[in-house]
Amino acid sequence: MDAILLESLLDPEKRQWIALAIGMVAVTYLMFRPRWRKKDPLAKPPAYSSLSSQRAVERQMQSLLVELSEMSRQISAQLDTRSAKLELLIKDADEKIAQLKRLSHEPLAFSGGSNDSTAHEQTKSLAEAEVTMPNPRHADIYTLADQGRSAGQIANTLGRPSGEIELILALRPRT
Repeated sequence: MDAILLESLLDPEKRQWIALAIGMVAVTYLMFRPRWRKKDPLAKPPAYSSLSSQRAVERQMQSLLVELSEMSRQISAQLDTRSAKLELLIKDADEKIAQLKRLSHEPLAFSGGSNDSTAHEQTKSLAEAEVTMPNPRHADIYTLADQGRSAGQIANTLGRPSGEIELILALRPRT
């Protein structure tokens, strides 16, 4: 089979046609090669652009600038509003902190007695009771933990995230 193909290629008449076909392919490649290259659209400005198209582009740019300045005004107005709200919240927080400090330094008044030592002891016992009393919202978690269940098992049972259960157990007041 290869011998037949080789003999047909050696035939002078067929060689002429093969050379002509190769030449046509080469000429076609050289003619269309510049069109296949990717051209940079910014390399040369189009020579055919008219004055009207340039003015249209200029109007579009101006309208974009107007939109941009309007948007910047809106954003700055929103920032001003939010900063004013934030300042009010900070002021309220400072007032509440000052009120808490005043209340923490005032002695508690109890109707049970007039002795300062008994009032101090009652204040101390109230503080200890708050520390040792478990949070009633976490009672079910504490109950399951006291039964020997792990944080993962408690989370699955109660349908809550295991990280939350671990945190509640870690912050559990010691009795």
